[in-house]
This record gives sequence, C-alpha cells and structure tokens, in this order.
Amino acid sequence: MSQGSAGAGFAPDAFAGRTAIVTGGASGIGLAITEALASGGAAVAVFDIQADNLNEQVERLRGEGHAVSGYLVDVTDRPTIDATVAQVTAELGTPLILVNSAGKPLFRRFVNIGIEDWQSVIDVNLTGTFHMCQAVIPAMTEAGWGRIVNISSSSTHGGQPYMSGYVAAKSAVVGLTKSLALELGPDGITVNTIPPGFIDTPMLQADAAKGRLGPGGVDDAVSRTPVRRVGVPEDIANACAFLCLDASSYITGQIIGVNGGRNT
Repeated sequence: MSQGSAGAGFAPDAFAGRTAIVTGGASGIGLAITEALASGGAAVAVFDIQADNLNEQVERLRGEGHAVSGYLVDVTDRPTIDATVAQVTAELGTPLILVNSAGKPLFRRFVNIGIEDWQSVIDVNLTGTFHMCQAVIPAMTEAGWGRIVNISSSSTHGGQPYMSGYVAAKSAVVGLTKSLALELGPDGITVNTIPPGFIDTPMLQADAAKGRLGPGGVDDAVSRTPVRRVGVPEDIANACAFLCLDASSYITGQIIGVNGGRNT
C-alpha cells in the first residue's frame, strides 16, 4: 500500500546517552519510532503486549547494532509499568524520553458500544498515557530535562463515524498534552502530540480489507491528500524524533500534524 518512504536524517549520536521508552514500540508507527530513536544512538526500551513480535523485532534491531531491549508491558497495568520503568532505569539508564504510541481501535456504531468495550478503549489510549507519564515524570523533573510525545489521531480534527470511543480517547490525549506542557515546562520537560494522518499501518490495512475506508478506498484518500501519497510510519517517526532533540526545547504543548496536508 505504501507509496512513499522517508528515512530519518538525524546524526547517529543525536540521542547518545539518552534512554527512551516507546509504548507499542514493536509494530507500526511505534516500531518506526523505536528505529528512529535507536538509529540516533538512544537506548530504547520497547514496551509491547505482543510477545512474539516484540522478541522478533528486538532481536532484529540488536542484530543491526542498536541498543534496544524489549519488555512485555500492558499500559493499563500500573504495577507492571512502575516495576518495569524501575527495571529499565537499572538496565539502560533513566528514561528521559517517552513516546506513548500504544493504542487500541474500536469500530462500531455508537449505540452498539458496550460499556466494557468503551472502557477498554479509554483505558488503553487515554489512561495508559496517564500511567506512563506519571511513571516517568518524577525522574525527568529531577534531571531538569525530558521529552514526551503522545501519538494521538487526525480523527480528533473532525471526528470519525463508528469510532466515537477511539476519537474521544485520542481527543482527551490532546487535552492532556496541552495541560502537561504548561505544568512541566518550568521543569525542562516538553510535551507534544502528533496526530498521524492516513498512514500505512496494520490498523489501516485491516480497515481497508474490511471496507471501512469508504467506497473509494485508498485511492480516494490519496486523491484528497495534497502530497498525493499514503503516509508511512517513518513520516511520523521523523517528526517524533525531531521533537525529542535538545534543539526542540522551545516547542511544547503543540499538535504537530503529519498528514500530507489533509488537515492544516
């Protein structure tokens, strides 16, 4: 499906000496972010719930010479998060970069959503972000430096039919980002959010296979995108890595749309 690609243009030592945590970091956008930060010299702790894929990707990246470690973590499980952050600190160093990329979709008519499914989407997309931020912010505050990037969704711009729970949760992530940026800025911590546009991910491919992209499918979406291509995970990863640089210290509380011009 991909009709374009992008490679990170950062120096191999851009994140040298930094430890990062990427949730949902073993697939899709999260994996691309893991690769971008690792390519810049960061020691990356990959948090994911898919054990087989996590192990496969970590082994691959280590084989390429990157300092990457995998941790089986459910972002709704606070005790495991706290214990694993402590483990990461002991094994890799204090995590001063956090990327919240773990997410869970829900495609269903609003009146047919059960409270359990609604709560599950909120728990992963919003409360998971809350848990992860709380777990790492104290150490960032002590260090006087931190970078948090929350992956939200372009659906927060105008909504999306049959995805009300997901849109609600991701919209709340945008609000959380803005509030944390104001609160943590004096401590040297920046907090930004990237709402990805039409990106070729496993989630998008599943939607396309089930006809959820509308009658025109991928071709119609591309025709309505000014740059005339589907985005790739690396497009998001490059923007995310930029926000994690020392040089980005004056950028906080921002919604950095990466969408090929579909939303401006």
